[in-house]
Amino acid sequence: MTTKMKKNHTELLRFTTAGSVDDGKSTLIGRLLYDSKSIFQDQYDQIKETSERRGEEGVNLALLTDGLRSEREQGITIDVAYRYFSTPKRKFIIADTPGHIQYTRNMVTGASTANVALVLIDARNGVVDQTRRHAIIASLLQIPHLVVCINKMDLVDYKEDRYKEIQEEFESFAAKLDVKDVHFIPISALVGDNVVHRSKQTSWYEGPTLMYYLENVHIASDHNYIDARFPVQYVIRPYNDDFHDFRGYAGRIAGGIMKVGDTVTLLPTGFTTKIKAIHGPDGDQEQAFPPQSVNVELEEDFDLSRGDMIVRANNQPTVTQDVDLMICWFDNQKPLQLQGKYALKHTSQDARCIVKNIHYKLDINSLHRLPEDKDIKMNDIARITIRSTKPLFVDEYRQNRITGSIILIDEGTNNTVAAGMVI
Repeated sequence: MTTKMKKNHTELLRFTTAGSVDDGKSTLIGRLLYDSKSIFQDQYDQIKETSERRGEEGVNLALLTDGLRSEREQGITIDVAYRYFSTPKRKFIIADTPGHIQYTRNMVTGASTANVALVLIDARNGVVDQTRRHAIIASLLQIPHLVVCINKMDLVDYKEDRYKEIQEEFESFAAKLDVKDVHFIPISALVGDNVVHRSKQTSWYEGPTLMYYLENVHIASDHNYIDARFPVQYVIRPYNDDFHDFRGYAGRIAGGIMKVGDTVTLLPTGFTTKIKAIHGPDGDQEQAFPPQSVNVELEEDFDLSRGDMIVRANNQPTVTQDVDLMICWFDNQKPLQLQGKYALKHTSQDARCIVKNIHYKLDINSLHRLPEDKDIKMNDIARITIRSTKPLFVDEYRQNRITGSIILIDEGTNNTVAAGMVI
């Protein structure tokens, strides 16, 4: 992999926060933004004025992310709040997700594209049900890196014993999960200990601060560079004299590295051809890799349109109409219907499907499967099988988060009712 590739990949890091109610997620993000000098003075003045008006001591940094009036009134996060900031090393997108059990679907939405999940634990309470729930969701969504921030250390006198006790409790639980990289940091979001600056109060802690970790965690290999996948989004035909015979296929690389001269297979037809050229935002390029958006030109003209996929001849996805999914149900009006019909979106492909089977509901707190419980309501996680009206080109979600994800849509309301991960 070239230096240029690595540079592009370490530029943007997406991370999500998760934790129980009042664990300090919004305060932590406010502290990150404030201590890294990523907010304007007028924003700071506004939240200072609001804090004073509410009779709070000091400045409530949580108000930087809790923007909805109902969030500020209740002191909780309800919807996913996205915040953007940058340091000389990296650009960041933060998804501040709710801690309440009834907002699990919001957490799934915010965490689905994250490289890192920050799980906050209140040092006084230790590992609680919501901690387990969020760790399980992070594991289901295959978030590559998990950082456990043991917060409010100032309220337990910065005791190393308490920190280690919580660390051991979480590690014994996480052993059951599919989590590859777990890191622990003792912090106080309110005071700023080990968030951006090292704390003198935790001399026993020798690891990095949270900001140092976020700036330096290796995310270049989080993408799949092995299985070449290029879902076609749009066919480019300029129809002018300069490009009279030009036919290009625009889309975003979902996996693998595609090079000029590569032999590729076109799905669903199965025809084989070679890549003639790859056109990027800055002109022609010899290769393309995730998550670049490019225009691919093939040596021969084939009938290829939106929803079709360009793959390597000797490395192809599963082509099937029957798909096993782990889903999180989003709809608060209607439960999942067995034999119900839904529209679906998979990469750039639109289709319709029927729910063939509901295998089990997952008890999110214990990881137990409940095969008798087929009543799938909002925020429930379940394993189902769908049959689509046309073949889908899928990989397992653990192998590729783009080609392994599907959303289901209610055809009557056009609402997204479920997010699914291919098993």
